[in-house]
Amino acid sequence: MAENYNGMAVGVFELDNLVACFVALDAASKAANVKIQGVERNRLKSGACVKMRGSVSDVNAAMDAALQAAKPLAKIVNHTVIASPTSDTEVALQMTINK
Repeated sequence: MAENYNGMAVGVFELDNLVACFVALDAASKAANVKIQGVERNRLKSGACVKMRGSVSDVNAAMDAALQAAKPLAKIVNHTVIASPTSDTEVALQMTINK
């Protein structure tokens, strides 16, 4: 069942440790009203990338909480918040889910 994320900001973070990703996404979802869109495991390494959706303020708050929770557990490879993804970006985000 696909969710409709149109009009929602997206926050993406990548850590070098899969377990730390789950700790971080748990902190994110407890800190703000966000939906976890996907967790993609890095097949070549032990890390993963997490995508979360919500309002810009909720995604920013969730990102802060996720990174704080992850910092003592893993290397933060990268992170970003896109306030208003274009339709092409939405297609690209969907293409990477469960890949």
